[in-house]
Parts: sequence; C-alpha cells; structure tokens
Amino acid sequence: MSVKHAISRGLELGRSVFQLGLLKSGGRVVAKLRADRFRVGPSVRTVQPQAFLPSRYRYYRTSLKGLAAQLQSAGFRRRFGGGSPRNRAVFLAFGLGVGLIEQQLEDDRKSAATCQEIQAVFSKKRFQTPLKPFTSGYKLEDYIIGNQIGKGSNAAVYEAAAPFAPPKGGENGSLVQLREDEEEGETNRSLTCCSLKKFPLAIKMMWNFGAGSSSEAILKSMSQELVPAAAQALKQENEQITLDGHFGVLPKRVSAHPNVIRVYRAFTADVPLLPGAEEEYPDVLPARLNPDGLGNNRTLFLVMKNYPRTLRQYLEGSTPSRRQGSLMMLQLLEGVDHLCRQGVAHRDLKSDNVLLEFDSDGCPRLVITDFGCCLAQSDSSLQLPFNSMWVNRGGNASLMAPEVTTAVPGSGVVIDYSKADAWAVGAISYEIFGQHNPFYRAVGLESRSYQEKQLPPLPASVPADVQLVTRLLLRRNPSKRPSARVAANMLHLSLWGRKALANQDSIGMKKLADWLLCQSAVVLLKGCSGPSGYTVEAELQRSFLSNLDLEDLRTAYSSPSSSPSPSMESTPTSS
Repeated sequence: MSVKHAISRGLELGRSVFQLGLLKSGGRVVAKLRADRFRVGPSVRTVQPQAFLPSRYRYYRTSLKGLAAQLQSAGFRRRFGGGSPRNRAVFLAFGLGVGLIEQQLEDDRKSAATCQEIQAVFSKKRFQTPLKPFTSGYKLEDYIIGNQIGKGSNAAVYEAAAPFAPPKGGENGSLVQLREDEEEGETNRSLTCCSLKKFPLAIKMMWNFGAGSSSEAILKSMSQELVPAAAQALKQENEQITLDGHFGVLPKRVSAHPNVIRVYRAFTADVPLLPGAEEEYPDVLPARLNPDGLGNNRTLFLVMKNYPRTLRQYLEGSTPSRRQGSLMMLQLLEGVDHLCRQGVAHRDLKSDNVLLEFDSDGCPRLVITDFGCCLAQSDSSLQLPFNSMWVNRGGNASLMAPEVTTAVPGSGVVIDYSKADAWAVGAISYEIFGQHNPFYRAVGLESRSYQEKQLPPLPASVPADVQLVTRLLLRRNPSKRPSARVAANMLHLSLWGRKALANQDSIGMKKLADWLLCQSAVVLLKGCSGPSGYTVEAELQRSFLSNLDLEDLRTAYSSPSSSPSPSMESTPTSS
C-alpha cells in the first residue's frame, strides 16, 4: 500500500467518526488538534532520531505501530483524565486507524518481497531462441533463396535455407530445427508445412534508395532494423560501426522474447535479381539490373525465422476461439511491454507486422516484427522532441495513438510514446475477435478526433474482461490509459486467477501473494511441454511471473476487469 493510500484510509476512518455524530464542530476540532500537535509532535516528526535516544523513544519516532500505540494511549488518558469527548474520539479513532495502516503496510512489504523473489526465479531463465549455434552465414551466398513470401513499403521477404548448418543429429537440413506436425492434414499447418521444412528461414532484403553503397552508410541508415538483432548478428568489425541511425543515437538491442522477432544475421551485399523482382519492385533495383531503377548497388539483408503467415492473413480465413483470442491479445501486450521496458517503441504496430505460427496445442503464437519505424533512443525515455513538422512520428497513420497524431510541433514539445503501442493493441483486438478495425474503414474513426463513446462494441461472445481492457486501451487520454504491463496483468489475473481470487472485494494482497506462490510452483512443475518447447500459455505464465511488480499488480488487481468472468471458462480449442 502506498503512503498516499494509507493516509487516505486513516482520513476515511476519521471522517466516519464525524458522520456518527461523535464530533459536532469540525472547526473547533481542527483548532484543538493544532493546539495538541505539540503534545504529540515527537511521534509525527520526520527527523531521524539521534543514536543516544532510548530505544523505546526511537521506536515511537520511527514506527507507525509506535505512533498508533501512543495515540491510543493518549486517548485513554484523556478518557480517564477528564479530557473532552471530542479529543478522546479523535485520538482513539486515529490511533486505531494508524494501527490498521501499519498492518496493511506490513502485508504490503511481505507481498513486495514475494514478488521480488518470484521475479528473480523466473528472470534467470531467459527465452531460448530456436537458433542452433553456428559461426557462418554472413554472406548472401551462404543461403539458398526460394520464392518471395512478402513485400512491404521498404523491403521484400524471401524464403531461405542454410545448408551450412545442419540440425542436431547430423541430418541434412537447415539451421533452425522445426518440429514435426502432430497430425497430418491439420488445417492450421496444412498449406505451408512442406515449404517451411525446406525453407525454415526468411531473408528480408531492404530497399536502398539514398543510403549509398558502403556498408557503414547502409548500417547507419537502417540501424532501426537491427533493434531485434541477436548478439552475433553482425560481423565483429561491423559491430564497431557507430550506428547512429535517424535520431543521432545508438539504437538499442532488445533481448530475446517469445513475442518479438529475432534477427539471426544482418549483413550488406550486392542486390541480386531475385524471383519476381522485375515484376514486383523494378523501380528499387540498381541500374545494373534495371536501367530505369533508382536503387543503390548494395543493401542490407536480415535473416530471420520463416513464419507461415501474418496475423492479417490468418484472420482473413480463420476465427480464433474466445480463449485463443484472449491469449493472442495478451501476447501482443507482453511483446509491447518487453519493448517498453527496454526503451523501444515500435510505432508501426498493425496486423501486417505481426507474424504467426502455432504451438503444439494448435494455439497461435504471435511475433512482432518490422522495426524500421521504431524509436529506440539510448535514454529509454520513449519521448521524441517534436520541434519541427519534419520529425517522423512513426508508421501507419491510421493506428497512431491520439497523443501522437494530435501533437503540434513547437519549441519544447515532445511526443510520449510510452503507451502508444498499447493503444494500437486495443485497435488490433477488434480484428482478432472478428470485427473490422474501427480505424481502418474508409468511413471509420480517426484517432485524431474520435470520441470513446463512438467505439463499436465487440461481439457479445468476447469475454467481458477483454472487452473492458480493450476500452481502457483505447482511451484518448494516455494518463487514463493502462500501460501494456498493467493491461497484460489484468488479462493474466482473469485467465488464471479467477478461481483463487473469486471474492476479490474480501481479500487483500496477502491472499494474492499466496496465489502467486502457488502459480509459480505450478509453472515450475510443468516445465517444458515436450520437445517442441513451451506452449503459448506456458510462455505467457512465465512472462507474467518474471515481470511481477507490486504496484503494477495492485493497479491491475483493483480494476473491475480482474474479477472472474464466466466467458473465460472455455477450454482451449483449435480454431
């Protein structure tokens, strides 16, 4: 419990005394208290006691419990010593109130210690990427490139394989070990499984218009793409280049996370004539490949895992179950929270920039990708000075948070991106639950001017907790909008704490801490769910426990959305 909250509880207790009629004149009581302040002053001073003071006196000076005892004692002395009824009531009520506050603070200290211990246990085990250790792969010639699998506004993506790195066991294959399908013909894996086995990697070729053809210039210009790069993604000599990027600072490298893409290799090479290049993007080719092309001879290539499809492609043909939809939204919040904790704002979050695969239970696993528009400054403030209209606000204008799209450039103006990606998750949740994104349609809403009451309702089948979290994420005022961490905690408590925390109003932080300990034991006992690694639910539970913070948890716990909802009782099923 915060000090502010504790004091307010004490004041509420005093107010109840007034309402019971024990005190008739508020003004006179205040005057009395001011007069009596000097008699009880030693117990409320904030000056630290001197070492030579008796231990009992130091206890009164530094402990709320000691203050409560002194106030109660003063109340009884006035009771039997002829003090006025008003003073007796004030001292007794306030003394009892401070005693209760001390007990609650003690419970909070124990709960905070429990959260820290659990966080320490689960933070030690970092997320392990599926990449097999190897030392090659820094040249385009090291890879076998297949067909084009995607194209955006600044890059084309091709399927690829790396025969130089066979999987464990010595079989011929590629550097990423893919699990076998559990069932032949399962709809979630049927169309792309063969291609993924043959080409488990994806190579992203950036389009280079104005960065020049030197490796140093290319890496500096496209440094934001390297934010999710692994430790050995670049050659050692290229790691020494000062990648100052568009904002004049060294961009961050985020640590591995199950819901954030991982770049295994990044290198520069001559632009090749890949399949579909002359038809799909002739203008970005260099003059040696297309006389009318405007591109430079060299560009940046990024090597990543190959995912079957994007979130948008999946939702065009599939409808996730209620529970799967909740887990998908929760994964996006966990990914955004991971980026925010490391000082990165994606600034272009949309269903096209989220990749998707399936775990061993058939649940969609989401991965945030495409960091070309991200803000990754070294100070981790997530605040961008906006002193000119030429400052880049980010990517997709339709999914810019209100505080971003309404910002007016000027001296001293900054745009705070700390909750902008969380707002975008709220908008994407409409797509996850089978609705049109309200900010995409031609006659839809504009983030610049919409009113919260204009937001369309989600389908009635969507859990009430998820509906509430979505509405909170889409609040216009960022100060009234939950952070990605708090919103994720609200869904975590709803999904896994509904039975243990069913009577929310009648329990305190101690019972919540007990539930956290039980949840930790369950997750540790489960461990990995087989050779395929963690399932989506296991990954989410571990993310929750490794990011425990008492204040964030209290904020989520006190929200109405953390109460149990019957609609969340559905068991996980495949879509």
